[in-house]
Amino acid sequence: MPSAEDDFISRYFAPIAGEGGLKLKDDAALIAPPAGCELVVTTDGVSQGRHFLDDAPASIARKALRVNLSDLAAKGADPLGFVLTLALPASWDASTRDAFMRPFAQGLGEDAAAYGCSLLGGDTMAIDGPLTLSITAFGAVGKGCMVRRTGAQPGDLLVVSGTIGDAALGLKLRRAIEGDQRGATKLLGLSDEHRAFLLDAYLHPRPRNVLARALRDHAHGAMDISDGFIGDFAKMLEASGVGGVIDATAAPLSAAGQAAVALDPALQRTAVTGGDDYEIAAACSVQAWPALAKLGEQAGVPLTVIGRVGQPGESIMVEPAAFASLLSSGSYSHF
Repeated sequence: MPSAEDDFISRYFAPIAGEGGLKLKDDAALIAPPAGCELVVTTDGVSQGRHFLDDAPASIARKALRVNLSDLAAKGADPLGFVLTLALPASWDASTRDAFMRPFAQGLGEDAAAYGCSLLGGDTMAIDGPLTLSITAFGAVGKGCMVRRTGAQPGDLLVVSGTIGDAALGLKLRRAIEGDQRGATKLLGLSDEHRAFLLDAYLHPRPRNVLARALRDHAHGAMDISDGFIGDFAKMLEASGVGGVIDATAAPLSAAGQAAVALDPALQRTAVTGGDDYEIAAACSVQAWPALAKLGEQAGVPLTVIGRVGQPGESIMVEPAAFASLLSSGSYSHF
C-alpha cells in the first residue's frame, strides 16, 4: 500500500520527472553522460526568510533551479538533470501543502522543460522550521573543457555578462514597499515599468546557459556572480593566484538600474556589492575578446569589459578610489 510520501511524490513530482528519474519509482536515478563528456555537479540550498521572502510558490521553484543552472553555465556545461530535497514546515496541514505544491511543481516543471534540465528524483520531509529546499544539478562538458574559476591568466580581460545590480535593487525596492527599514524609499519614485523590472529580477534570475559554448571556446576562467559583482570577481582573481583591477564604474546597469542610481547615487554601491545577479564573470585573452563579444551579442546577452587580470603576486584593486573600500565588503556572506 503506497505511503503518504509515495502519494505525495506521485502526485506532484512524477508528472514532471525526466526519463533518468525512472518514473521516481526507484531509489536512485540513472544518468548517461554524452560520449566524451565529464559530469559537472553543483548544489545550492535556500530557506525562507534568508534566501527568499513570502514569494509565490512558482517563483521559489524557478529561482531554486535557476541559481544552479547559473553555476553550470559558468562552467561551460550543458544541463542534464537535477535532484531536489524539499523540507516543508511540519506545521502545514494537507490543504496548505497542496496550495503550495501545485504551483510549485508547475513552475518547476516548466523551467525544467525550458532549460532542458529534467527532474531526476530527490527527497521530501517535514521539519520544525522554515520552508527549505536544496537542488543538486548535473551538467555535461567535454573532457578537459570545464571552465574553471582558477583559470584567469595575466593580461586577460575581465568580462561580465548582462547587467549588474537589478536583483539587489529589486530587494531594496520590495523592502521599501513593505515598509522594511532595510529598503530604499527613494526607489518608490521609479516608474511602474522600472519597478516591475527590478522586482522581477530579484524573483526570477536569468541563468546564462546560452553562453556555455562561448565560454568553453573563448574563456580562460569563469564563475557566476551570486554574492556580489566586486566580491565574486575578486574571488576569481584570488583563486587564480593573480592580481588585477576591477572598475566598479564599468559595471553595466540596466535602464532601471540607471534610473535607481539617478534617484539615489548611493545605490551604485548596492548594485556592485548586493549579489543575486547570476550573471557570468569571465576572464578571456585580448585576442579572444572580439569572438566572445560577438557570440554574446548573437545570444542576446551583451558582454562588457570591466577590468584586467594582473600578474601573480600583485594586489587586487578596485577603481576608482572612492570604491576601493568595497573590496573588503563587496561580497555577500552566507555565515
